[in-house]
Amino acid sequence: MNIQHINDSIDRQKNILLQHPLYDKVKTIEDLHVFLEGHVYAVWDFMSLLKALQAKLTCTTTPWFPTTNPQTRYLINEIVLAEETDLTLEGKRQSHYEMYIEAMQDCGASTTEIEHFLGQVDSLKNIFVAIKTSSLHPGIKSFLDFTFNVIDHGKPHEIAAAFTFGREDLIPNMFTSIIKRFQENLVDTDLRKLVYYFERHIELDADEHGPMAMEMITELCENDPVKWREVEEVSILALEKRIGLWNAIEEHISEKVTLA
Repeated sequence: MNIQHINDSIDRQKNILLQHPLYDKVKTIEDLHVFLEGHVYAVWDFMSLLKALQAKLTCTTTPWFPTTNPQTRYLINEIVLAEETDLTLEGKRQSHYEMYIEAMQDCGASTTEIEHFLGQVDSLKNIFVAIKTSSLHPGIKSFLDFTFNVIDHGKPHEIAAAFTFGREDLIPNMFTSIIKRFQENLVDTDLRKLVYYFERHIELDADEHGPMAMEMITELCENDPVKWREVEEVSILALEKRIGLWNAIEEHISEKVTLA
């Protein structure tokens, strides 16, 4: 088993995501706001997946000891560097989550719900209780619950699978589709920071982080068929949860249109 086998195994889910009707629903600024207010949870929990990998594959505690695989150590640290401290449109350093929040605020989307949720996560000190007791859509809850179960209970290659095949590998294509809708239908709206965020993701993920993440999977699994099978299982589940997130956002947009 190898990367090509995994890609073949998840082809159906990837096609569902890439052809999802959600993209056609984002036509107005109100639709865009709903999309951003739902998608921001994926932007945030992606950072948690990333930091979980860094904790597993590098030494982040003291006293420091070298981890067993310098190549995976390098790969994850390189990805963390860009995702946690990238250059913004104005040339300052921010995480991609912070960039996304600023882009939401600039185009009029609400950040109240995500900020309240993160406040609950901080005060409760239990991500699963925070998810369960939140007022989030069941599809968003299921998406987050899966991510943090993988983080809590997954082996390094399983966390890497959720990170790579469930997220990074799809981002360029998904975001390209969305950006086209923005530019075609929202030409009079100032979306500079948002477009920059998406284009930055396309640049990083297609050219750098995507290939690096694939190399990380190969390094972690080597020739172990059990690990490759576990990567396949987690990857399929991660994509199913992403489809559920997209369904939830599409439902919110449809509800808004009906109410209007």
